[in-house]
Amino acid sequence: MNLGLIYKSLMEDDFKVLHTLEKHLVNREYVPLQLIEKTSGIHEEKLQLIVKKLQGLNLVRSETITGEKMFRLTYLGYDMLAIRALAKSNMLEAIGDRIGVGKESEIYMGLAPGGTQVAVKFLRIGRTSFRQTVRVRAWVRNKPFSTWYEQSKIAAEREFKAIKELISYKAYVPNPIGYNRHVVVVEYIDGTELYTRPFLEDPDKVLEKILFTLTLALHRAGIVHGDLSEYNVIVRRSNEDPFIIDWPQYVYKDDPSAIDLLKRDIYYIVKFFNKVYGTLLDPESAFDKVLKGVFLN
Repeated sequence: MNLGLIYKSLMEDDFKVLHTLEKHLVNREYVPLQLIEKTSGIHEEKLQLIVKKLQGLNLVRSETITGEKMFRLTYLGYDMLAIRALAKSNMLEAIGDRIGVGKESEIYMGLAPGGTQVAVKFLRIGRTSFRQTVRVRAWVRNKPFSTWYEQSKIAAEREFKAIKELISYKAYVPNPIGYNRHVVVVEYIDGTELYTRPFLEDPDKVLEKILFTLTLALHRAGIVHGDLSEYNVIVRRSNEDPFIIDWPQYVYKDDPSAIDLLKRDIYYIVKFFNKVYGTLLDPESAFDKVLKGVFLN
């Protein structure tokens, strides 16, 4: 699936139909053709051709409900709306190949105006299990979102705002460029994911920088990552700086679960370094130092 090719194949009326389906997501998942016609202003004969094209591209899906054929927006259709908005805002010029897949996201290579390489993250919150999402995401439990699309949109906003604040404190996170709907654009880090266990010249220093970012998050931004592991750390090839990614599930430090989540994050990453790289840091000592802000000195 090439997002760039799909995007380039779309015409103005195609986007008008996608916008119409998005507009009605607030009240309904499936929209009858007559309502799409009324909202978009496109006459039925042309509209049927457009819908057929969008279905062929997997941007729209149909379902017969009580004898009436209805249509809904897919995640891929939602992707197209976000890409268009980012392009119009001069935050994204081109979208390339997929470079990563997570439980709740897909990452694509992109270009910003001027040819700068960027990473384009598409949030897919709740795609695999809505109940699991509600259970583990406090911000989902506390707000009556009507669709998975809205959850992903809020997740993108949370992630962008978190890393924007963290970068202002010199934390090791990718530089944020912009976001729209469920998509976040950040600088591309030329590095290796920590889960691949890359060779490190100075693993103690890399671990210290990770703990430094966790300390900044706690004491400056007032947040806890809440899901840290080797799968959301990227080590830059040129200097071994470790960048912590995937922040949408963060909790505020005054959340009842914050300290337990912080302890889990620290214990997990410290034990990983001790096991894989032979570092000798005591997890409890690291946890205590983060709480006291020692890594800021």
